Amino acid sequence: MRNQTRALTRAVGCCLIFWMTTAAAQAPRAPSSAQPVPSNPSAPAPQQQRAAVPAQAAPSDTGGAVVRYEVQPSDVLQVSVWKDPELTQQVLVRPDGAFSFPLAGEINAVGKTVEELRRELVDRLGRYIPNVVLTVTVLEIRGNKIYVIGQVNQPGEFVVNPRVDVMQALSLAGGTTAFASTGEIFVLRRDNGQQRRLPFNFDAVLRGRDLEQNVLLRTGDVVVVP
Repeated sequence: MRNQTRALTRAVGCCLIFWMTTAAAQAPRAPSSAQPVPSNPSAPAPQQQRAAVPAQAAPSDTGGAVVRYEVQPSDVLQVSVWKDPELTQQVLVRPDGAFSFPLAGEINAVGKTVEELRRELVDRLGRYIPNVVLTVTVLEIRGNKIYVIGQVNQPGEFVVNPRVDVMQALSLAGGTTAFASTGEIFVLRRDNGQQRRLPFNFDAVLRGRDLEQNVLLRTGDVVVVP
């Protein structure tokens, strides 16, 4: 009888220990102080958040492809004046680089960004309209043209947005022909009325050498493939 009682007591004790162990394992744990729970459930986990990347200055002609766009003749602009539909209109930049706008008169646009034009219009219209709010956008880019001539498959003029380098221009022209002197390509560029010649060795750039030759083209540049 004593042996049966001891066996029963031992079995009950084992069951109790097993139940306590299981309950402890299933109990929720408080979050660690090293990994705080975000207050917003939709916020990404800390390890998924990325630090902000500092802004970089616009590259030069030998840099990357991201540059600010400067308005050119033949471009079509949209000037929108808040709460004034009569002053909201499209304007065409004339061949002389200017356009006319009511109350503002003649605006010289060539070589300026849309933000610079916006500030100038705000300054002029502000004389007649207090606290004027307006935006300037480019509807059509027609004036940013480069030219590729000579031994290419599709010579002609190309409207680019915003700018391309020499290799990209050759690609737009369908590439060089079998008769092209690819080591003697050059770019004709006019600066302050003076024309200069920029050499371009296609073979070297294709092999990753002399990459400084692969300049960003400016409006009016002519790529010549002899």
